[in-house]
Amino acid sequence: MRAFLALALAFAGPSSADERPNVLFCIADDWGWPHAGAYGDAVVATPAFDRIAAEGVLFERAFVSSPSCTPSRNAILTGQYHWRLREGANLHSELPAGLSVFPLLLEDAGYHVGRWRKSYGPGRLAPGWEGRHPAGKRYEGFEAFLEARPEGAPFCFWLGSSDPHRPYELGSGAAAGIDLDAIDLPPFWPDAPEVRGDVADYYVEVQRFDADVAAALAKLEELGELDDTIVIVTGDHGMPFPRCKSNLYDTGVRVPLAIRWPQRVPAGRKHAGFVSLVDVAPTLLEAAELESTGGMDGRSLFAQLGGATRDHAIYGMERHTPAQASPSMVGYPCRALRTDRWLYVRNYHPERWPAGVPTGSTRGRNYSDCDDGPTKRWILDHKDDPAGREAYALCFARRPAEELYDLTADPAQLVNLAGDARHDATRKELAEKLTAELEAAGDPRATGGGEAFDSYPYFGRLAGSKR
Repeated sequence: MRAFLALALAFAGPSSADERPNVLFCIADDWGWPHAGAYGDAVVATPAFDRIAAEGVLFERAFVSSPSCTPSRNAILTGQYHWRLREGANLHSELPAGLSVFPLLLEDAGYHVGRWRKSYGPGRLAPGWEGRHPAGKRYEGFEAFLEARPEGAPFCFWLGSSDPHRPYELGSGAAAGIDLDAIDLPPFWPDAPEVRGDVADYYVEVQRFDADVAAALAKLEELGELDDTIVIVTGDHGMPFPRCKSNLYDTGVRVPLAIRWPQRVPAGRKHAGFVSLVDVAPTLLEAAELESTGGMDGRSLFAQLGGATRDHAIYGMERHTPAQASPSMVGYPCRALRTDRWLYVRNYHPERWPAGVPTGSTRGRNYSDCDDGPTKRWILDHKDDPAGREAYALCFARRPAEELYDLTADPAQLVNLAGDARHDATRKELAEKLTAELEAAGDPRATGGGEAFDSYPYFGRLAGSKR
């Protein structure tokens, strides 16, 4: 007991406002687990992330609220699951006013707050946000933000990026010297040169984001403030490839996460408990000696490091793009519960297409919930061939109302056991647990009114450059 209390005290917040830490929150766009050296990926080079992990805590089971940019980022900002945010649960939506967001709560408490590049969104801010952005004032880089900092004020900076979101420069990975043959491909893609090259191009942009983080760390060291700063590095969801982004498998919802704060967090720790990015907001508010507001769903990561850990994660998705039959604006609503051994997925409308409708084209609205790229095109071009048939079925074909995966035997989550009578008791138990969790978390798909998600406006475009 004495040892546990000592550990809990080590993770407690600072004792006075004078000791409030700075915050550097670094978030990549479409960077999924396990694509970092700290997780054992021997091909991609992420020295900055690996340093944060080595000098702080590496979270081995970190999950987003939703595998789609806007709802995932909204959940991070508010500390609430995306399904509680009305329009904010969809991509390219509108963020309702009146929500508490951690950057502005810190700003109201005297923090110098700002952002660089992608933060909230993509989407619009509803009337009521006039004059204040949920992630703070926009600056042209970290140094410009620090130059504008009032003397003596703690800061909170959102270091955003559009890397590694598509499109990529074709062949950039090979040109950068990435060993295509050494890439560990997931088993639901074909082992084709085009696919390996596509992943290598993705790795180039992961490395570019990591270089941005390294530059920010170097600046803090130059100023002598690195050890006074909570540094968080993560991504908003999985990589923009088939069966990854906009899917509830680990490749869509599991993300890298590492935190460095030597004043309170011992170095070299790995945390195997389940955490969610909704935990970021209450964690930073606790560190600044502020109370969580607005009914946040997240839990302080410091408390979880002290022993109050989760044994599961919940997450889901509403409309990513209007990818179903035109002119419909409906999405592909789904929810999931992930434990150490099991993944249970509930698809509310199995008659719809999980990656969007097929249109006969490899671009535009053809399976448009999956970003266009060489891997997607290869699978669609070979969907009727033996080499591509299974990949197409796993990545683009319709799915049943329930999915169940035994991660002990099937870590890649390929074999659906939901229809297997031998696992019926497990399926029912997890289904009931998911329903109870969603009801407790105020999810309209469980409590009623979920059809509203299919009617909210969409303010984006269906295809194009980084978004």
